[in-house]
Amino acid sequence: MPETAAVSPPVFLDSLPPWASELVRAITAKQANTFVIHGVPADLVPVRGSAGLRFLSLDDFLVQQLFAGWPSIVTYNRAEGLGFATPAARNHFQGFVKGYDAVHGTGWADGLPRDAPNCFALLDSYYLQCASCQPARPVALLLPFAETIVPAAEVAYRTPEDRAVLVYLRKWSQDPVLLAKNVVIVMVTESLAELDPKLVRSHSTREIEIVRPDPGERLTYLQAVRFPEWYASKSDLPPQRLAELTAGMTRVQIGQLLEGADANGDHLTRERVRAMKKEVIETEGLGLLEYVEPKFDLSMVAGMPAVKDRLRRAARAIARGNPAAVPMGYLICGPVGSAKTFLVECFANEIGFPCVKLKNFRSMWVGATESNLERILKILASLTPVGVVVDEADAALGNRDQSGDSGTQNRVFAQIAAFMGDTQYRGRILWFLITARPDLLPIDLKRQGRAEEHIPLFYPETAAEYDEIYRVMLKKLGLKTAVTSISSVATEDQYLGLSGSDLEAVLVRATLEAEAADSSEVKAEHLQKAFSDFIPPANSREREMQILCAVLESTSRELLPERFRTLDRGAVQARINEIKRDLRLM
Repeated sequence: MPETAAVSPPVFLDSLPPWASELVRAITAKQANTFVIHGVPADLVPVRGSAGLRFLSLDDFLVQQLFAGWPSIVTYNRAEGLGFATPAARNHFQGFVKGYDAVHGTGWADGLPRDAPNCFALLDSYYLQCASCQPARPVALLLPFAETIVPAAEVAYRTPEDRAVLVYLRKWSQDPVLLAKNVVIVMVTESLAELDPKLVRSHSTREIEIVRPDPGERLTYLQAVRFPEWYASKSDLPPQRLAELTAGMTRVQIGQLLEGADANGDHLTRERVRAMKKEVIETEGLGLLEYVEPKFDLSMVAGMPAVKDRLRRAARAIARGNPAAVPMGYLICGPVGSAKTFLVECFANEIGFPCVKLKNFRSMWVGATESNLERILKILASLTPVGVVVDEADAALGNRDQSGDSGTQNRVFAQIAAFMGDTQYRGRILWFLITARPDLLPIDLKRQGRAEEHIPLFYPETAAEYDEIYRVMLKKLGLKTAVTSISSVATEDQYLGLSGSDLEAVLVRATLEAEAADSSEVKAEHLQKAFSDFIPPANSREREMQILCAVLESTSRELLPERFRTLDRGAVQARINEIKRDLRLM
């Protein structure tokens, strides 16, 4: 094969997936010889040819399609050592090894090594021989599970053997002779953050991402692997609707869904798709994402008429396909127990978005935090439309000023802030930052273009508002009682100032009293005893500070109770500072 023939795939360049076309063009133009393929390497790759549309694993696609015309395709992983795509490639390498043994006094011809340093030493000499052939012999080295070969770690903590492997890879990537002679190294991993950063960020290394299939690609796969008659007889959902509901899933996972329907003989229902999607998201997210399926809509939220009206207007804009009218995100703030999380979940139900909760993705291990976040953000980008709930956002997201961790938290914060501010996701990814202390949340995340709408929530203030919450709580908890008004079983001193969660706790106690009395319903005396016994757990000054912080944070006067609308902001800030000083002295 002549030196200029970098790749001779059996399919036309335009028929390749975008990432594969990028790889071919870079090799042909000799822009780089070291590539990192990341994202979802375990997914199937579509191949269009004379035989029609087929789907191959990444390994088969690289060997059988992309590098099919190359005489030497070598693979290496730590478990199996060196492998070869064809007998001819193996025989050529074995012939080289015999000469290597004669020069170096080794015996690798009788059994190739499996450890990385010796394998890479052989490959280094093999590359030089192939480059010196007339014409040069192109070689493709495929390194699956590359994070096990050159993991992210400080050089000082690597073993001498691991340092040698890293040196080989960096040397090959920068060698102009290997670049000119078509010696190509392809590393495959899920996360870039798990690889050595100096190797990944080198000017001579090219990153190529395999993204999760979009709705059109999912539909193409669904129509390719099953006939229309199958969907008519075994699915409650047509392929078009199924492609929408499987957002975030790979072709392999969609195939498992279809195979499961065949194996069980059941109809493929919306509930089954949602159950598998929930399992996939939580598994793929390594437990860092929790899939939330809200049970209630905004009609279950008591009070807050202005807030509910504002959210319903946004829901209508989303339903009409007008993302320009929808905020990038919401900051939901207010004192503890003011139903912040419940409001968000009800709103998510109203807009029909799937909703995920972001869990603690930080780790004590080097590189793990960045890897976790990279995985999460890629899943979120593929799940659109989706709502992302970050509870206790002031603690979960961090800020720019954290130190003592080699800059990890600063990088994480910058990555989150950049993703939140990406306007291509407006109306597709809705962020909900929930906190009782919005003053602790960095201004970078609260600014317009990220969490644009700041919604303050407060405790009820009148008996009528408490009665409305009481009726909603009865429905939510499924309580049976003849009592219709709180004022009939409690004095104002006993219920005014209680939060929604406080009221729920009182009702749970009343239910326990009824259970102890072997009563099938909660009676007035049970409620009276629960109200008279209950003591709110929170410090009153902390609650006052949280309320004032919410007042100061609001981006709309309409959403503030009447008594807060005319307060001087400077006086509010002064009172907050005074409470903070008092709390530090206690």
